[in-house]
Amino acid sequence: MYFTDRGIEELAQRRGDEEVTFEWLADQLRLFVDLNPDFEVPVERLATWLARLDDEDDEED
Repeated sequence: MYFTDRGIEELAQRRGDEEVTFEWLADQLRLFVDLNPDFEVPVERLATWLARLDDEDDEED
């Protein structure tokens, strides 16, 4: 188990029944980066990955 799995599990347990929009998620990611600028690159990579999930050209990357 990766260390991040604990945070993902907590997220699922605490907020798993909620519905959110991608606009809300984007706002939360922006706020997180504003408060934690050292995480700008990983958050950008996650956001880009989420944005391109259905992109056939990126499936091999």
